[in-house]
Amino acid sequence: MRITVLAAAAALLVTGAPVALADTGVPRIDWQACGPEHPGFDCASVKVPLDYDKPRGATTSVALARKPATDKARRIGSLFLNPGGPGGSGVDFALGAGNALSANLQGRFDIVGFDPRGIGRSDPLHCFASTEELDKFFEGMPGFPYQAAQERPYFERYRSLGPECRDDQAIARHMSTADVARDMDLLRRAVGDRKISYLGFSYGSYLGATYANLFPNNIRALVVDGVLNPELWSSGRQIESDRIATKEEFREFLRNCDEAACVFGPNSEKRWNALLASVRAKPIQLGDQLYTYDAVIGAAIGAMYNPRDWPDTATLFDQLSDAATLSVAAEPDYPNGFDAYNGNVCADIEFPRAFEAYRATARYAEAGSEFGPAWWWGNAACANWPVNHDRYTGPWRTRTNAPVLVVGNHFDGVTDFRGAQAVNRQLAGSRLLAYAGWGHTAYGLSKCATDHTNAYLLNGTLPPVGTVCPANPNPFLPATAALSEPLFQPTHR
Repeated sequence: MRITVLAAAAALLVTGAPVALADTGVPRIDWQACGPEHPGFDCASVKVPLDYDKPRGATTSVALARKPATDKARRIGSLFLNPGGPGGSGVDFALGAGNALSANLQGRFDIVGFDPRGIGRSDPLHCFASTEELDKFFEGMPGFPYQAAQERPYFERYRSLGPECRDDQAIARHMSTADVARDMDLLRRAVGDRKISYLGFSYGSYLGATYANLFPNNIRALVVDGVLNPELWSSGRQIESDRIATKEEFREFLRNCDEAACVFGPNSEKRWNALLASVRAKPIQLGDQLYTYDAVIGAAIGAMYNPRDWPDTATLFDQLSDAATLSVAAEPDYPNGFDAYNGNVCADIEFPRAFEAYRATARYAEAGSEFGPAWWWGNAACANWPVNHDRYTGPWRTRTNAPVLVVGNHFDGVTDFRGAQAVNRQLAGSRLLAYAGWGHTAYGLSKCATDHTNAYLLNGTLPPVGTVCPANPNPFLPATAALSEPLFQPTHR
């Protein structure tokens, strides 16, 4: 899952009931205080068409949260956010990052997050009746199949999600990214903005690209950071990137480790390969935790989101390399993110139906790197799940009325730099801003990239053509710890 979730995000009870569509078709937003847990923030829930082919028919609800502009005299408008996923809560993101974003942008925007339809507080899709049912779904399943005998059971378990999730929930048939983009344009009109200002991370880049192609003349400023190539994502070919992207960044993890004499070095690549061989043959016990092969791969992928996690991850790999015995793994958790991710992805992308096709693509993924299968196998949830007829699959090449800012990291193991380059080519007049460092998304991680993004959002000022922000210091060096913390902690795509 491509998602960026704020570490400080807290639970919210949205106040104010959903309101009906006005005669014009634009929802009226009845903002109310979010409550004492979130001083200075307003919340609301509005009704939008469930099916835009029937705009006066059934509706669904979309939850919002905003940090109002503090500089009322110079207020620009609303800045809409998407933290990624699909499945990430824009409400949580706004509540957690709103104060910092507002300060970064001189208090001149209302910072607005919304939970996309089917997600969080917006008519959430549920595939399970309870947390216990979700836990049972994962029971006995690896994070991804890494042995031949695991593949068929994993495929059949994930394939069963289609009928379960779509059983009797109308929202399950209307969760495409195109529908979310239409909602966002309706929300733009509802807050009174003539043109949209948008900041989208990770999967939020796909939402941004979809919006730009559906509404190319409605853009004031649109930033995509940690960029998916929509031509790959929408066609189900994202594995072409995933099979190599994580390995490219992980090689930098190992190189920087050796350069800084981290605890997993020297010869960290040799130790890594030996660790994988060992844990594939037999799980490794470390304290009260059992690490299987898929868990070690998952830990490596997780560390690629944020270089600040690299020293702790190197310590874990060092301890695992020295450990020898076995026992049990961690419990999964259940908000609606797993359900919502599949509800959106399966609505957007037509994946294969047959087990043989998944197994063949898994071999292709593994030939790219040890990380490839971990990214691929979860798509089996879509094997028995029809796509949404309102999905958008291109064309992805358009010219927007205002230039789009495309931000990409040279070593992003989740959405690789080639994705940013592709969107820069696809959106005529857009500007590519590169960060020469590591991790998933650059805003809040690179001061240079953050400053350029802020200038663009505030004034429309684009960085010069060819701008490359320098990499932060080696993440394994002590001086790096003194750098400011990022605005958010990425956890999924």
